[in-house]
Amino acid sequence: MTKIYTFLFNTRTIKDLTQHLFCDWKELNTSEEYKIMKSYATNSRRFTLIYSVYCFSAMLIFLLMSLIPYTLDIILPLNESRPILLPYRGYYFVDIREYFFQILWHAVVAWEVVIAGVVTHDCLFVTYVEHVCSIFAVIGLRYEHLFHDDDGGKMEIVNILDNIHCKKVALLVHKHREALQYAQLLESIFTGPFAVQILIVTIGMSISLLQITQDNSDILESTRYVFYVIGQLIHLFFLSFEGQRLIDHSLQICDKM
Repeated sequence: MTKIYTFLFNTRTIKDLTQHLFCDWKELNTSEEYKIMKSYATNSRRFTLIYSVYCFSAMLIFLLMSLIPYTLDIILPLNESRPILLPYRGYYFVDIREYFFQILWHAVVAWEVVIAGVVTHDCLFVTYVEHVCSIFAVIGLRYEHLFHDDDGGKMEIVNILDNIHCKKVALLVHKHREALQYAQLLESIFTGPFAVQILIVTIGMSISLLQITQDNSDILESTRYVFYVIGQLIHLFFLSFEGQRLIDHSLQICDKM
């Protein structure tokens, strides 16, 4: 819910960020800059595909683990039926053994809808971050070639106050400032919600680990909790990795000036 409300309360800002993204593509000057932007866009697309497949598959596998006791009753029957393992702990006020498949189907549909919101939020965040990183990379390239001619050779600057070069520097500084403002806008939107998400995930993992220690007799249930904790750690890693990339690209410009 935190992820959904983040976009709900920042609809206008998200729209401005998206429009800014398209404008940056139109302001590219050379084929080399286009290749840089395209490489980051490709990284964003690759992440989106991998992350989406991972999230939907992990959730589906987590829920379908409830079929294991039912399947074992068919393949390796015991004198009595194995206990029903619900997709998650909840009360439906019906006979869970009789309506097991209806409950399972409801859980799959409901949680896949939730995961769709999570994936949309995270993939759009990564798209914005990768775009800012590409802008920083393009700005770094422009800093490196600031005093080079069209053939790539280094020009001799006779007058440091030359009007043409002053305009180039001014435009480059302006573009750099726009990129920093874009990054700060991302920070203002996502910092608070990410702090809340980390708190929720930390509490969730703590409760899951506590349940693992208490459910020593139920190996299958403990295994599900372990998978949940691993999934949350992977989720945090993906988002933290993108944040670190943004910091690194922002600092690398200093080395290219």
